[in-house]
This record gives sequence, C-alpha cells and structure tokens, in this order.
Amino acid sequence: MATALNSTMSSTAAARAGDCTQSVPAPLPDFETLYDEYADFAWRNARRLGVLPEALDDVVQEVFLVAHRRLGDVQYPQALRAWMFSIVIRVVREHRRHLRRKDPAHRLGAVTLDPEQLADERPNSPLASAERADAVRLLHQLLSELDDGKREVFVLAELEEMTELEIAEVLGENVNTVHSRLRAARKAFEIAAERQRSRDEWRLR
Repeated sequence: MATALNSTMSSTAAARAGDCTQSVPAPLPDFETLYDEYADFAWRNARRLGVLPEALDDVVQEVFLVAHRRLGDVQYPQALRAWMFSIVIRVVREHRRHLRRKDPAHRLGAVTLDPEQLADERPNSPLASAERADAVRLLHQLLSELDDGKREVFVLAELEEMTELEIAEVLGENVNTVHSRLRAARKAFEIAAERQRSRDEWRLR
C-alpha cells in the first residue's frame, strides 16, 4: 500500500510539474529582435494611417523609442502585435496633432510616391509592378477620405485582420463602439471607392 501511495504521489507531483512547465509563458524578444520583426509592420501601418513618406522615418523611430522604454510592460508574447499597434496609433495621433498645431489646414494622407508603391523583391514583370503601385496608391487615396477614427478601425480590421475584440483592446474602446465605427468605416470606404470608380469611368469616356 505504501508503495502504491508513493507511486501515486510521484505521479501527481510529476503531473503538477508538467502543468507548471506548460503554464510558463514564452520569453519576450529582446529589443533588437522586436525591431527586426516589427519595423515593416510599424512602417506600413504608419503610412496607412496617413503619415506622409517624408515623415515616416521620424514617426517609426519614435514608435521604437516608446517600445524600447516600455517593452517590460508586455506580459505575454502573444500580446506584442496589438501592443505595437497601440504604440503606432498613439505616435501617429501625436504626429497629427503636431502638424495641425503648425498648420490647421494641413491634411495627412496626400498621395505621393513611397517605397510601398515600388516593386517588391520578388521577380515581377514591369506590368505587375505598375499594377501593384497603382493598387497601393489607390488604397492610400481611399484611406485618406476616412476620418481618423474610421481609418484606424478599418486598417486594423481589413488590412491587419484583427478581431473587433482585439481592436477594442488596442484602441481602449468597448466592443460595441468598435463595431459601430467599423461598420461606418466600411460604408464610407465603399462610398469613396464608388466615387473613385465614377471618376475613372468619366476619364475613360
């Protein structure tokens, strides 16, 4: 009986040890790894949120200065993507406020050539590269017609494919607010797209 009891206790202890091992979260990346993994992410989403190409380097640099200071705040690696997006959004909002203080008539999002519109490193024909550039240019043009709040939720949902719950966490909003704003953003985007199609058809006449 004592042998059986000892065996049972050993099995229980092993199971507990296994449970503890499984519950230990994976380590967070160091800052250099974080930068390597999220530099493109920060760049493309700052651009999608309306930062002009000439300001992107400064905005992305500020994003990673904040990330470097606050990396210890992240508890789980799974939260990194949403956490990085929350920093991008806050830095972009501050960038907007700074520009509007300097020039109240200034509007972010003017369409100019930027690296995201150029051919990527994969082998593409000139036609495919031109089509990609045109598609990105059109996307930025349509995004520029959304107000800031709609633009943020649209980028998060449609381009980064986050759920409404994830978006609510990133923005610090409740899910119902996010749902309503996203529905309005999709409608506004469709209206902007239809307006652009009408302009294109008029030019082709």
